[in-house]
Amino acid sequence: MSDQPVRILIADDHDLVRRGFATFIAAQPDMILLGEARDGQEALDLWRQLRPDVLVLDMMMPIMDGVAVIRKVRAEQPDQAIVILTSFPEQAYVRDALRAGAAGYILKNVSADELADAIHAALTGRVTLSPEAARALLSEPAAVAQQRYNLTEREREVIALMTRGLNNPEIAEALTVTRSTVKFHVSAILAKLGVSSRSEAVAIAVENRLTNSPPSHMSR
Repeated sequence: MSDQPVRILIADDHDLVRRGFATFIAAQPDMILLGEARDGQEALDLWRQLRPDVLVLDMMMPIMDGVAVIRKVRAEQPDQAIVILTSFPEQAYVRDALRAGAAGYILKNVSADELADAIHAALTGRVTLSPEAARALLSEPAAVAQQRYNLTEREREVIALMTRGLNNPEIAEALTVTRSTVKFHVSAILAKLGVSSRSEAVAIAVENRLTNSPPSHMSR
């Protein structure tokens, strides 16, 4: 773990939310707030300028919404850690954010500790969902989604470890296989899911419950 503080940029069109977030960051010894944006375009411009470790976005913003910002950011930096902090738990919003590449979908009623945990989880590639967001993804039976993507049992084991933020060497150690074997399985998973990055694969796995290892979520 780096001794450097986590550098964060927030985008939200409500002044009170941004001020509250700034207060939250000030209380975290291992985080620093780089900047604040009031709309999606300003978020993208500041992100290009500041290059934060974690980008925290509202879902609904003027000029450009959260999903549009995620897509533009991920096109330029596929491994950027992004957390959605919003008031909207609807399934379509959660699904679109995860598919675009968000590593967290958190509602604004979370506690400070839960938000801090989600930010740290995003840095390791783990997906964190508020309970309301998790429930919104449960409309399709898991068996239907698993049949559609047709992952093997080993591939499901690999993607489960990916959702926990493990890299290829760590997965190889956990499964007692070679790194080249893990690389082969990861490539097969990306192809079956029709994605080009690990984060996209993790998002689809979380959304469709393709593993027996659920994403972290807040228990309230």
